[in-house]
Amino acid sequence: MIFVTVILPVILIFLSGYTLQRIFRLDLKPISTLAIYILTPSLVFRTFYTTPLDINLFYIAATSLLLLVGLIVITAITSRLCKYDKQQESALMLSTAFMNTGNYGAPIILFAFGEAGFHYSIPLMVFQSIIMSIFGVYFAARGQSDIRIAVKTILKMPANYAVIIAILLHRFQVKIPDNFYQSIDLVAEAAIPVVMLILGMQLANISSKSIEWKGISLASMIRLIASPLLAYLICQLFPLDPLLQKVIITGAAMPCAATTTMYAIQFNVKPHFVSTGTLVTTLLSFGTLTVLLSILH
Repeated sequence: MIFVTVILPVILIFLSGYTLQRIFRLDLKPISTLAIYILTPSLVFRTFYTTPLDINLFYIAATSLLLLVGLIVITAITSRLCKYDKQQESALMLSTAFMNTGNYGAPIILFAFGEAGFHYSIPLMVFQSIIMSIFGVYFAARGQSDIRIAVKTILKMPANYAVIIAILLHRFQVKIPDNFYQSIDLVAEAAIPVVMLILGMQLANISSKSIEWKGISLASMIRLIASPLLAYLICQLFPLDPLLQKVIITGAAMPCAATTTMYAIQFNVKPHFVSTGTLVTTLLSFGTLTVLLSILH
């Protein structure tokens, strides 16, 4: 049963982080910094160092961009129909166009499709992270800032440098000594469980008071239903490996990315709405992902 074998193990890890945070109210910044600057870059480096550059990376990038464009159009149309102002539209955009392919998507894909699927999920996570850094910042900051904020955000992401270094080393066949590579491998193995715990802790910090149910319902439908359907249609445009197609569709079905809450807070774009969207879509995704993975399997 998909729920027991894939979803439940993920829930238990999230719940561990959630419970820990509810009891001890820890400062998340040092833990998040550890994940951002050491754990995730190590995982990304290992993946790209051991992965030959092939057409699949292009497919992942292309489908990610097309999915983003499609979601932006759907959300913009929805906002017009609902007569949302610019701020509400931006908040809705942050809740629909950017999915949590990192500390949620990667472990789900690992449990659902094994190491082969997980191998695809890391480039997907990297591309989605770059997209979020550019367009997420834009939608959060439009009218308040400029493109320099997005550029600075990208330059601060060590995982991007890990990609470049790993690709260069792989391209020029530079062999890393086994003892050094084992160190990288050991740290990389810690990345996924730690970021899963962090997400659980982040969810514990979200307040669910005075939920804007209309907007949250729209965000949930776009994020959890329209997004994977759109991803499926986009995948038909490319001769994708069946496993890669499943990974892309599953990634598109992830809940709102927790990072968008930070953008909403930084630029004061209805942060309560965005954070609530993250919480609600994460909870609802336990059901929607169970259905989706049952279909894909």
